[in-house]
Amino acid sequence: MKKTLTITAAAIAATIALAGCAAGTEAGSPATSSMPGMNHSGSTMPSGSASATSAAASAEFNDADAMFAQMMIPHHTQAVTMSETMLKKEGIPTAVTDLATKIKAAQGPEIEKMTGWLESWGQPTTMPATMPSGHSMSGMMREEDMAKLEAAQGTEAAKLFLTQMITHHEGAVMMARTETTDGKNADAVQLSKDIVSDQEAEIQEMKDLLANL
Repeated sequence: MKKTLTITAAAIAATIALAGCAAGTEAGSPATSSMPGMNHSGSTMPSGSASATSAAASAEFNDADAMFAQMMIPHHTQAVTMSETMLKKEGIPTAVTDLATKIKAAQGPEIEKMTGWLESWGQPTTMPATMPSGHSMSGMMREEDMAKLEAAQGTEAAKLFLTQMITHHEGAVMMARTETTDGKNADAVQLSKDIVSDQEAEIQEMKDLLANL
C-alpha cells in the first residue's frame, strides 16, 4: 500500500512540474537553460563555427599555391636587396629612392605572409630542386647583374636599377598571373592579383622615371 502511494505521489509531482514549465513558457518566461549548440536566436550553429570555417578555407591550397609562394619569396627577397642597395647610395634622384623605399616596404611583409602560409600548409619554404613544367622564376637578376648594381653610382646606378627592376617586376607579374589562374587558396590568389595590379603600375612609373633621367 505504501509503495502504491509513493508512486502516485511521484506521478502527481511530475505532472505539477510539467504544468509549471508549460505555464512559464506560455507566460513568456525565458528558459532557465538551453540545449547545447543553441543560442537565443534559435540557431543551431555552434559558437565560433564561422571563424572555424574561415580558418578551414584559408588552409585549403593546391600545388600551384605552394609553388607560387616558394618562387615568389626569393623573387621578392632579391627585389628588397636591390632596393636596399640603392638606398645606401649617394646622389640618387629622390624619385628613385622613394620608389626603392616603397618596393622594400611592400615586399618585405609579403615575404613574411607567404612564409607563414607555407609553414601552416606544412610545405617547404624553399623552392624544390626541380621546377615543375610550366613554372619558372622570370625576371631574376644574375650574380653579375647584382654586382653591377652594387658598383654603379649616381645617375648610372639609378638607370641600372630602374632597368633591372622593370625586368624583375615583369617576371613577378607573369608568375602572379599563373597563380591567379591555377591557384586555389583565396588569400594566395588575392595576393597574386594585388601583385599584378601594384607592379604593373610601378613598371609604368619606372619607365617614366627612366625616360627623364
